[in-house]
Amino acid sequence: MTDAANPNRALTDVRFSDLKPPLTEPVLEALNHGGFHYCTPVQSATIPLLCSYKDVAVDAATGSGKTLAFVVPLVEILQRCSNRPKPHQVLGIIITPTRELSSQIYRVAQPFVSTLSDVKSMLLVGGVEVKADVKKIEENGANLLIGTPGRLYDIMERVDTLDFRSLEVLILDEADRLLDMGFQKQINSILSRLPKIRRTGLFSATQTEAVDELSKAGLRNPVKVEVRADTSSENSSSAQTFAKTPSGLHLEYLECERDEKSSQLVDLLDKNKSKKVIIYFMTCACVDYWGLVLPRLSVLKGVPLIPLHGKMKQTARKKALDSFTCLSSGVLLCTDVAARGLDIPGVDCILQYDPPQDPNVFIHRVGRTARLGRQGSAIVFLSPKEEAYVEFLRIRRVPVQERKASDDASDIIPQIRSAARKDRDVMEKGIKAFVSYIRAYKEHHCSYIFSWKELEIGKLAMGYGLLQLPVMPEVKHHSLSIEGFSSVNDVNLEEVKYKDKSREKQRQKNLIAKKAKKEQKLPSQKPKVAASVSSTTVTRKKTAKQRRASQTKDDEEEMAQEYRLLKKLRRGVIDESEFAKLTGTEELL
Repeated sequence: MTDAANPNRALTDVRFSDLKPPLTEPVLEALNHGGFHYCTPVQSATIPLLCSYKDVAVDAATGSGKTLAFVVPLVEILQRCSNRPKPHQVLGIIITPTRELSSQIYRVAQPFVSTLSDVKSMLLVGGVEVKADVKKIEENGANLLIGTPGRLYDIMERVDTLDFRSLEVLILDEADRLLDMGFQKQINSILSRLPKIRRTGLFSATQTEAVDELSKAGLRNPVKVEVRADTSSENSSSAQTFAKTPSGLHLEYLECERDEKSSQLVDLLDKNKSKKVIIYFMTCACVDYWGLVLPRLSVLKGVPLIPLHGKMKQTARKKALDSFTCLSSGVLLCTDVAARGLDIPGVDCILQYDPPQDPNVFIHRVGRTARLGRQGSAIVFLSPKEEAYVEFLRIRRVPVQERKASDDASDIIPQIRSAARKDRDVMEKGIKAFVSYIRAYKEHHCSYIFSWKELEIGKLAMGYGLLQLPVMPEVKHHSLSIEGFSSVNDVNLEEVKYKDKSREKQRQKNLIAKKAKKEQKLPSQKPKVAASVSSTTVTRKKTAKQRRASQTKDDEEEMAQEYRLLKKLRRGVIDESEFAKLTGTEELL
């Protein structure tokens, strides 16, 4: 069918009360009470289609108001149901990839769901004991389910009393991410239980890049809705362009060496203390490390710094998100768990300390600011060897401007290293973050730009404030540059103590026990040591050509193994957590 939301069409300044077919009075009252009088373009294009019982595939810029674009028509359709629903009769389902997004949609939907008599909504996400959800549904029933694929699938398996035969609406929000995260098996199972005659909506800011996968979600002759932000200026003679990012967003990149990166970050935070900032890191370990280090820097004393990542317990994740939401100024340090769909009010700036592994996530990250017509800025940090990413973004309709690195940024590396000397926890978390970053960098989707074999790990380690380079296969077996790293020779790492006295006491006990065990085994270990030395000697006799051939073979075998696992992930044979465990990328979100 033709595009129902042509970008050249004027869709602004349309009141909800003027939409056709008209919305019911209870829904209009809920909209007015919430301060929603005018539709955004995606809302004015999508709501009439769903209300007219058409399936839709919606591709709109992040921050464009997609949540109301499916909540309003869902409630409208349920308003029109003539019969009162039975307690266990499910009429609507909304599926999202993350717990935080599910919780947010649940909160947004409540004022509208409350206009429906006898309709009970239920939030179904991980982090809560599944038996508690099962008991609540069995006792009270549920007519509208909002949640993540894993928990919804689990509930469907456990609760036989739920009746899906009268389902009216299915919504998949951030639909492409649902498939990317390895939820194909759960989604297929959920879809197999639902009636084919229903309304289905697929919503995402990067949907066009996953059309083939999305077509499997059960749409029947869908209308494609594409609404983009106009980035053309009035005086421009060029044709209009429609970017994937909000029109009020100012995008920049900051190029600097890796050993200067942390100092540039702290300089930006120092100069924007009155603003609300989100910083994105590559891995959970990186969030933990910088969440521990940054508050110890004198220049950031008193600045609220809140860590958030997917390995935190659900209660801690909720507390962190709620705390940051309530702040008028402060900093959220996070992974991509907070990249999609979350509507956090008042975010002024997005700092991408690490560019995302998946380039599609870039626009979701920056979309946490400049939402619904507001202004905002975003800066991505790049090393000189990653500059090709700028052109890559421009080709993908995400133009970025250069931002000069600050000349007066204070060198904060000595402070970080001093903190590591005084607290073993800082030292260990720094090493863990460094290792996790390198292994995540190896898995980058744009490996031709972000080539891990060209990583300057010496400068990287200095930027992390490490005292010594850790021993890891990626460093040991590849000639990565260690230029720019200076070891702290006056520190014996074994003597670095935990600041926490109880942890240090336990460490000392472990050291004594380890030493005693080593002394007991020492006589029997001698032959093995000799064999090891002999083996090492033989290895050293290999020519450079032989070593290169051996390494190439190892690389090919590793790549083949990962490719086989990736195919299993796409077929739904294994889920994302199993894939991460088998490929050694557990530190990633």
